[in-house]
Amino acid sequence: MIKLLIVDDEPLVQIGIKSMLNWADYGIEVCGTAMNGEAALSMIEEFAPELVITDIKMPIMNGLDLVKTCRERYGSIPIFIVLTSYEEFQLVRTALSYQVADYLIKLELDQVSLAESVSLALKRLKEQRVSQSYQNSGSRPILQAYQDKFFLRLLHNLFDSEEQFRLQMADLKLNFQDSCYIAAHCEIYESDQTAMNLTQLVSLYSSSLQMIREILSRYLPCYIVSLDLKHFSVIFHFPTSQDLDWDLISAALNNACSMIHNYFSVWFSAGLGSPVAQPMLISHSYQEARQAASLTSRETPLVFFRDIEETSDSFRNYFNLAIFRQAITQAFDEFDTDVLYDTIDELCSLFSSHSCRLLQAVDGACNILYLAISLLPEGEKTVSDIFSEIPGGYRSIYQASTTAQVVDWLKVLRDGLCEALKSKRKTYKDHVVTNVQKYIDNHLEKRLLLNEVAGVFGLSPNYLSSLFKKTCSIGFTEYVTQKKISRAKFLLLEQDMKIYEAADRLGFESSFYFSKVFKKVEGVSPREFVQQHTGTPGKQTT
Repeated sequence: MIKLLIVDDEPLVQIGIKSMLNWADYGIEVCGTAMNGEAALSMIEEFAPELVITDIKMPIMNGLDLVKTCRERYGSIPIFIVLTSYEEFQLVRTALSYQVADYLIKLELDQVSLAESVSLALKRLKEQRVSQSYQNSGSRPILQAYQDKFFLRLLHNLFDSEEQFRLQMADLKLNFQDSCYIAAHCEIYESDQTAMNLTQLVSLYSSSLQMIREILSRYLPCYIVSLDLKHFSVIFHFPTSQDLDWDLISAALNNACSMIHNYFSVWFSAGLGSPVAQPMLISHSYQEARQAASLTSRETPLVFFRDIEETSDSFRNYFNLAIFRQAITQAFDEFDTDVLYDTIDELCSLFSSHSCRLLQAVDGACNILYLAISLLPEGEKTVSDIFSEIPGGYRSIYQASTTAQVVDWLKVLRDGLCEALKSKRKTYKDHVVTNVQKYIDNHLEKRLLLNEVAGVFGLSPNYLSSLFKKTCSIGFTEYVTQKKISRAKFLLLEQDMKIYEAADRLGFESSFYFSKVFKKVEGVSPREFVQQHTGTPGKQTT
């Protein structure tokens, strides 16, 4: 069970929260209550709760100091929900900078709002557990890394086929069963970015995006994709085109923009594309969204593609990276520095020969930036390090006023990425193989064909086969077979399964074929193996 601590100096509030929900339905148990932050710290040290609901204003130690102290001592867990009043919004802003999951207005607290906040907190807890698992193991979390790749491929039409899209969607447990999708391209603006260092910008961006995500998801279903410390994309989805509500989309975006401006003194703009009926067409809507985004301003933060006149210059403001699809996917997925260099060099030549197409050049450079940040391990840090000596860092691309400046920026990115990939190529490739091995270990009950596993990871089967053999000194199929037989031995001995049950559990087409493979690996049949270890072959029937 997940442990919850309730912290409030009003006993009636404590009782109300404890009785408002059936906590067992959420897999939660209330491990205790505290009257102030100091008492809560002692209980957190003793019980290690994963969730804490705390008031902001309390005697001895207030809620903000409690959250801040826990972040310093324990990191991202426990997950906090803070209770506040209308006049304490400035304190809520500070609380959000500490990455609290949600805030609740005490006077509006009811069963529905509490349940929604708890659901958000549980989602955040799951994300943080994945992240901590990654930090402890020394490699990027497989789910998050490949979910990032999935959405970037979807937005830029970089999937090799619909089958590859379906394989990755199923593996990530994402739902694309609706028949109406709209993409938005959004940009966050700070009042004074020059006064902030990178750490402050990361905190500001993540807090703003957290609030945007929570507000938008309360209005309608959507996926939000972070691109860099300035841009993000939204994919709204509806069951049918008849369910599409433009007014609701506008209200959601306007409310999110107003809220982050009130809390963080930032705002954002959004360009929205036209609705499409299939997931594989989302890239069309996204291209339109990028065109619409180029016409946004502080006074007009929302622009819909449908409202743009066809004669507008915005129709020439975007650059379609899909024409470089094969080269880009190979460069980033296979850490191929030669292909990466040649691809960016070709872009530089293209932009140089069309010097009047500044906006296209900026758009193309930005999308290479988004792909590098999202598709490479430690992408944000790698790109930041490349531009560490340049005023404004990699964000200097947004201040480019000539095509020549864009080309110079791209060349810095090109050379820096190639150098970084060369120095870390072996580590990166080891990470790929490690993640594939983890995937195999976690999916031994599936058939695990080379083509399908390669599709899940966005790799070509030949490349994965070659990489696996070089790194593991064993072929992909042989590795899968050994792992399945190792699991089969456990099932036969420790779980007392019959041979046909183990064969079925591990995805073999028949118990006969399973027995044949088992004998090839172990030198004895499954029946003989069980007999050797238990002396009771009778129940191990085929």
